[in-house]
Amino acid sequence: MFNLVENKLLPHFEKGGRFEKLHRSFEAFQTFLYVKGDVTRQGSHIRDAMDMKRTMFYVIIALTPALLFGMWNVGFQHFKAIGLEASFFEQFWFGALKVLPLIVVSYGSGLLVEFIFAEIRNHEVNEGFLVSGMLIPLIIPVTTPLWMVALATIFAVIIGKEVFGGTGMNIWNPALLARAFLFFAYPAQLSGEVWIDTTLREGQQLVDGFSGATPLALLSLNETQYLPSLFEMFLGTIPGSIGETSTLAILLGALILIVTGVGSFRIMASVVIGGFFVGGIFNLFGQSDYMAIPAYYHLVLGGFMFGAVFMATDPVTASQTGIGKYIYGFLIGAITVIIRVMNPAYPEGMMLAILLMNTFAPLIDHYVVEANVKRRLKRLKSAQVNL
Repeated sequence: MFNLVENKLLPHFEKGGRFEKLHRSFEAFQTFLYVKGDVTRQGSHIRDAMDMKRTMFYVIIALTPALLFGMWNVGFQHFKAIGLEASFFEQFWFGALKVLPLIVVSYGSGLLVEFIFAEIRNHEVNEGFLVSGMLIPLIIPVTTPLWMVALATIFAVIIGKEVFGGTGMNIWNPALLARAFLFFAYPAQLSGEVWIDTTLREGQQLVDGFSGATPLALLSLNETQYLPSLFEMFLGTIPGSIGETSTLAILLGALILIVTGVGSFRIMASVVIGGFFVGGIFNLFGQSDYMAIPAYYHLVLGGFMFGAVFMATDPVTASQTGIGKYIYGFLIGAITVIIRVMNPAYPEGMMLAILLMNTFAPLIDHYVVEANVKRRLKRLKSAQVNL
């Protein structure tokens, strides 16, 4: 099969071939399916099996538990809303049929833009969208119209990546930019009671008193008496974005990222510490229901844990220095809880906190490096005086 691609198809896409203008698109599919035969033949270099493609695949594998649980939860919430009993397979199948179109549209629209820019600029198609294309459907409600998903994805790829030069050059996390675009352009789709697919067939009706509001929405309305239990929020059997509800599934993904060395444990841990610390401070005041809820509730509410594991750890937009990662993560967790408690208009908080700290990540690294340089110069001067 490889020889067929190499000998029969490749010449048509090389210079002088009938489809030479589509060379970069063909190369993207070829390298996706096969390992390139190019090797370094001279000079010193590092040999390592880990490349960008494998890194992205590890993230996709880590996202799989949250994706599969999200598919089941969509079906579970649907049948719960209409008061019907359904088997595990029926719930999962219903959810899969709702989630898969979102994934297809996300990848289709995003990759189309990627291929167009690759051909225009005559550069390789970046593998970064393999992850972004999966993240975008997981951080939005299942009820989001497909055309909105396509529009938000195109916006994120063009404004979030391509205007800066492509993968590795972007300032903000593209998936979060897509969510921010939807949040501010179409707020009705990402707020209120729209988080459960309540598609009804003839003769069906919603359960009396049913509400599809997320726990964060209930808190913003001071309706804490309707909050699910801590166990339900940890397990994820609650309304919410497709991939963000199950803390348990997200922690399984975090374990994969940490073991493979793809995700930064420093950032994950410091986000949790920052959120818990500020939540504890608010507990001391307790002037509102939102302030009074236990600090650890924030860790299982909304997209806090999903953001800490999969968004804040983005290697392109996060801090790069060791100490910088702790500062960066701590501030994300702290700012998230501050936004949630002090501004009920933005009950989530995690999205805005990560985008804000994406902006300041280079500044954090700059001052960390400057501090290290000053400390070493001071040590050097002290050693010279002793001599």
